Amino acid sequence: MNNSQQRGSTLRSQTRRAELIAIGRRLFADTSYDALSMDDIAKQAGVAKGLIYYYFTSKRGYYLAIVEDSVAELVARAGGDTDLPGVERVRRTIEGYLAYAEHHQAAYRTIVTGGVGSDAEVLAIRDAVREELVAAIAEGAYGRREIPPIARLALVGWLAAVEGTTLEWIAAPADGADGADGVDGRPDRDRLGALLVRQLRATLTVIGEFVPECPPPPLPEGPFGQVDDLAPVTGRA
Repeated sequence: MNNSQQRGSTLRSQTRRAELIAIGRRLFADTSYDALSMDDIAKQAGVAKGLIYYYFTSKRGYYLAIVEDSVAELVARAGGDTDLPGVERVRRTIEGYLAYAEHHQAAYRTIVTGGVGSDAEVLAIRDAVREELVAAIAEGAYGRREIPPIARLALVGWLAAVEGTTLEWIAAPADGADGADGVDGRPDRDRLGALLVRQLRATLTVIGEFVPECPPPPLPEGPFGQVDDLAPVTGRA
């Protein structure tokens, strides 16, 4: 086999693996891990069971690959827009995080809760996601990913609250939501994002009181557009 043939074979293999992961994400979104057998998965995927074993070794290997793929997408959604100014990047990080949770609810629950029981490998993946998100917030707020321990603990505490709030939010019925202060349904994503950004602003202010070398980001100068719920963080007034 020449180099061109090898590259073609590798590309087809990568494509097939990605297709199987996409199918697995849909399957595990509707059915619990224990309720799906490899026979069920193969049937739903329309492939021989041996093909799944070839790419993933076992059902557990397949599940972990799906979790890792979901995590990569979450981190990409939340950590994008690296060229934006720091404060705007923080806001976009929260927007991307909530968008992922809203559109990939089963995957988000798996990532945040640790997946199957107390699966050590899934928990390790979850912890890596948390570290990356905390680092992304720190970089947006302070221009650096490494921050003093007490500042990091404060951001970890904020992120834990974000996880709990987001789990509650995606579990609430969307029908009847008015996106404002009604009691029916759930607030829309923009309003929840505004709430989380305000809470982050309060956290950053407290960090500045305990760690003077980590002052809260300065508010931008100059005129801004329409007043919105992000004003306390973005400086829009």
